[in-house]
Amino acid sequence: MLVSPSGPDDIQPSLLKELKYETELLAKQCGLVVILTGRPQYIEEFMTQALKYTSRDYASQRTLNEVVIASAARTPIGSFQGSLSSLPATKLGSIAIKGAIDRAGIPAEEVKEVYMGNVLQAGQGQAPARQAVLGAGLPICTPTTTVNKVCASGMKSIMMAAQSLMCGNQDVMVAGGMESMSNVPYTMSRGTTPYGGVKLEDLIVKDGLTDVYNHIHMGNCAENTAKKLTISREEQDTYAIGSYTKSKTAWESGILKNEIVPVTVSQKGKPDTEVKEDEEYKRVDFSKVPKLKAVFQKENGTVTAANASTLNDGAAAVVVMTTEAAKRLKVKPLARIVAFADAAVDPIDFPIAPAYAVPKVLSEAGLKKEDIAMWEINEAFSVVVLANIKMLGIDPQKVNINGGAVSLGHPIGMSGARIVVHMAHALKQGQYGLAGICNGGGGASAILIQKL
Repeated sequence: MLVSPSGPDDIQPSLLKELKYETELLAKQCGLVVILTGRPQYIEEFMTQALKYTSRDYASQRTLNEVVIASAARTPIGSFQGSLSSLPATKLGSIAIKGAIDRAGIPAEEVKEVYMGNVLQAGQGQAPARQAVLGAGLPICTPTTTVNKVCASGMKSIMMAAQSLMCGNQDVMVAGGMESMSNVPYTMSRGTTPYGGVKLEDLIVKDGLTDVYNHIHMGNCAENTAKKLTISREEQDTYAIGSYTKSKTAWESGILKNEIVPVTVSQKGKPDTEVKEDEEYKRVDFSKVPKLKAVFQKENGTVTAANASTLNDGAAAVVVMTTEAAKRLKVKPLARIVAFADAAVDPIDFPIAPAYAVPKVLSEAGLKKEDIAMWEINEAFSVVVLANIKMLGIDPQKVNINGGAVSLGHPIGMSGARIVVHMAHALKQGQYGLAGICNGGGGASAILIQKL
């Protein structure tokens, strides 16, 4: 590139900016030689100013902060129209948030911002996450955002909080997810009532469980995956029975107890009850599992009520902070967040989307799948886990070792956060855990943590 300043008038910011831009571009493409001609005094002055300009970058550079999980808590998961059905998602969210902050042992005032996932928001009133935050007793000045990435909402909230902390925008945050599927309303279209009456639609199905592109239920997408990857009904039933068995064992051995914040439920004319255990895993009769009819595909269908997840209520939250904040607050973290990623595929193939997010996470962390001690693949359907095990080539013995959404339940806004909460408690010191969750529309999120 030839630059020939002939006098002070040539030494303009616009020229210097052009020099910087072209220098960077050419250097990237093919290397660069800059030739300056003209009077020595002008060249010297030009170079002095040019070097001053080009030494500045467009943005200041900083090292990303390391982020840790200071505490992790969740409510028990209630069955549909079950023990927690009298409580809205926002109340369940408040309980999880307060529980996480209490366990971290920090003042509520230290929490600078909150992200909470929530999918089925209709009828809850404005800003559900804000309601949950104020209900948890956080200061009125705490900024709050509700996140909706369907089933990945709770995990995506944690990922977004981690990004904010890494960049130094905040130093202490709360993130998680909440859902009360028992309280989701019906809807009807606005306008003149048509001849023949109005049609009510269940918003659980419309906004939570329907592929809007193919106009089919998530279960039909699961059937499509089962067919593509030749995963049989028997395999799915066997997996589901294993999920229920593992959840039962985990509860009986006390593994899941440390995650739980008990929920007090008021009853008219009766004493308050305390719910402190998941409800769903007990509601199974193994003898009926192979006899159930397929729900979504009548002919040669494989997905049943037993090998799919259920409709549920619950909330989960984590306190995340920078390592500097942890030192300042004298907090002993549970785990550190190592890496995370999203992926997207054809909407009908959403069950296999985690298989595309997981390699991104491993690559970012510089790890191999053999380095992972615990895998959590959300059990939206049994076929989801089986498909991702097959595609990723991971050890089934390390996947969902304490059960999953098929047996514990799947409050869709909560589940992504729940599996992170579980890993933070269940991993042993130094071990890596990787969680992945699919979401409607063909998406997935995945996150890698290491126990401290």
